[in-house]
Amino acid sequence: MASPFSTTASASSAALILCDFQAGIIGSVLGEGEHEAVANGAKLLAKARAVGMPVFYVVVRFREGHPEVAASNKMFSGLAAPKADGSPNTFLVESDPSAGIVDAVAPLPSEPVVVKRRVGAFSTTDLRTLLSAAGVDSLVLAGFSTSGVILSTVRAAADMDYRIVVAADACGDRSDTVHSVLCDSVFARQADVGVTDDVIAWMDSRAE
Repeated sequence: MASPFSTTASASSAALILCDFQAGIIGSVLGEGEHEAVANGAKLLAKARAVGMPVFYVVVRFREGHPEVAASNKMFSGLAAPKADGSPNTFLVESDPSAGIVDAVAPLPSEPVVVKRRVGAFSTTDLRTLLSAAGVDSLVLAGFSTSGVILSTVRAAADMDYRIVVAADACGDRSDTVHSVLCDSVFARQADVGVTDDVIAWMDSRAE
C-alpha cells in the first residue's frame, strides 16, 4: 500500500459508504467476536458524522424464500436450499438477524440504508441516484468482503467516474492474502488506498 496516503478525491464532496456491515456476513467472513476492521469502520463513521460527510449504508438482503436468487448464481444459489434438517434457510432474509447491521456502526434515521440483491453496491440499487442528489463525486469505501462488495463497487464506481478511497483496514476478507493483493495491487489502478487513521486525517479537511 502506498505511503503516505494521498488522494485527488475531495472530502468536501465525498460520502462514506459502509458496505455489508451485517452480522451474518461479518461472521462468515471473519468469524465470531470483535474485529479491528469493524472498529475501524466505526471510527470512520464517527469522523464522517463529526465533519458532516454524508453516510450511506449498503446491505444485501433477500425476501423470504430468496426469490431473487437464480439457480445459476454460484455465490447465492446455496441460500435457496433448505437447511440440513429440512427447515428453510433464512440467512440474509430481510427479517433475519443475520441481515442486520452490527451495533458498532448502527445507522441514524437520517442515514439511508440501500438494499441490494447482488454483490456490488450499485447493482439492483438506487445508490447512484442518492449520491447524485447529495452532490457526491468521491466515495470512501469500507466493508465486507474485500473480494466481494468492495471489489465490485470499486470497479463499478470507477466506470462511473467517481473518485474512490478504500480504507483497507476497515475491510476484511476470508483470505488475508486475497485482501492484501487487492488492496496493494488491484485497487490502486482505480482507487486510492489508505489506512483508517490517514483517511480520517483527510476527512478532517472537509471541516476546514
